[in-house]
Amino acid sequence: MSTASIEISGHLISPDHYIDGRRVSSAETFELFCPIDQRLLGHIAQGGENHVDAAIRAAERAFPAWAALSAAERKPYLDRFAEEIGKRADALCTVESNDAGVLLSRMRHGVVPRAMLNIAWFAEHALALQERPIDTEQAHHIVRHDPAGVAVIITPWNSPLMLSTWKLGPALAAGNTCILKPPEWAPLTCSVLADAAHAAGLPPGVFNVVQGTGPNTGAKLVSDPRIARISFTGSVPTAKWIAQAAGANLVPCSLELGGKSPFIVLDDADIDQAAATAALMYRNAGQVCLAGTRLLVHENVADDFVARMRHYVERLVIGDPRNETTEVGPIIHPRQVERVKGFVDRAIAAGGRVLWGGAMHPFGPQYYQPTLIANVAQTDEIVQSEVFGPVLTLQTFTSDDEAIALANGTDFGLGGVCYGETTHATALAERVRTGFIWVNSFGIRDLAAPFGGIKRSGIGREGGDWSFEFFCDVKDVVVPKQPFRASFAHR
Repeated sequence: MSTASIEISGHLISPDHYIDGRRVSSAETFELFCPIDQRLLGHIAQGGENHVDAAIRAAERAFPAWAALSAAERKPYLDRFAEEIGKRADALCTVESNDAGVLLSRMRHGVVPRAMLNIAWFAEHALALQERPIDTEQAHHIVRHDPAGVAVIITPWNSPLMLSTWKLGPALAAGNTCILKPPEWAPLTCSVLADAAHAAGLPPGVFNVVQGTGPNTGAKLVSDPRIARISFTGSVPTAKWIAQAAGANLVPCSLELGGKSPFIVLDDADIDQAAATAALMYRNAGQVCLAGTRLLVHENVADDFVARMRHYVERLVIGDPRNETTEVGPIIHPRQVERVKGFVDRAIAAGGRVLWGGAMHPFGPQYYQPTLIANVAQTDEIVQSEVFGPVLTLQTFTSDDEAIALANGTDFGLGGVCYGETTHATALAERVRTGFIWVNSFGIRDLAAPFGGIKRSGIGREGGDWSFEFFCDVKDVVVPKQPFRASFAHR
């Protein structure tokens, strides 16, 4: 029997799995709560060993026919998938705002259009994955990108729709079949994705959704030897466990992990623009891996920068993310609230000075004030560890070399921001050890460009050809130009 549908603002969402083209219920469920007001949204089907096995078998059955299609033959399916996502824009925006606390304005104007593009763009880009010839003196080489098999995709709770489609696009376009494991704290837009895929006519088994917690459902998926690829976005501890489980079966993993990115402000920067951009780091309650959470400011402009940033922070609208004017919403879960509070309390105990914030916000029990902590040392926990909340730190420097030492002085290396005179800022940005860095800007992305981190921020790159390199087996078919004659050594 199916689990009762979840109703959110007139939209009915299935809490069941989607396996082999149909909804599948579970005897076991787990509760889902709204981070805005803590109300119970409903009960979500908990995936067990039987659901994982059913999804893998369905994906295996569907793989030969899906992989045999050309990229041009798969493209109409994926174009319809993108269109069906667009038809469900209102449901996707409303649902993710309720179960993840994501800003409704961000969903409408950024996430849903990007989700559609993630599917359609990679379907188009896959057309270039044709046989690539390499001619040498001895042979003609035909380089092929063959689909790998069954791909497991595990996405985090801070942006489940965008990150699911970001991985599904290239995986499906390359000819793989997929099993999506949504985040247990925010699974509902992934369920809507299953409806969109079904309406688009994707063959049964090509796209499956198995819901559940990481220790149960996720662990069973990543340790199964039938899986060909694992793409994960989330925390470092979980990634280590996944890598160990996958390593036992020699399954390639793409891991996009946390960040502790530097936000560098040089003394020749446009201080007002730098301060305004820095205030954006609090959006989505700071639950953004890309955010520049370590403010590194030249001491000559530090006072001016802090004063201007305070001006912008005081004008941030904090409240219900379903309000189009809200800029800072709730923290996803009570456990995450306690994590954020713990980081701040320990930083203060270690000598940190709160310039603003540092406490819960009166709007609700899962709202935390935008916070800036100064007087921190490079070795302090608050500087070295990812908080994943609306908490930034402030450090000053006197030279470019000192800025670089501070910027590179953590175990993370995802992104970064550098404000200054363009030539100066670009030269300094090239010395920062990260997967990407924005100069005099923030958040500019292109699907053709590589995305990913170094050090503890991850393994691999997503985007453009890099996504296809991961989701494909690259094969060289070698055809000799002259008749080949086997020869044997004299025995």
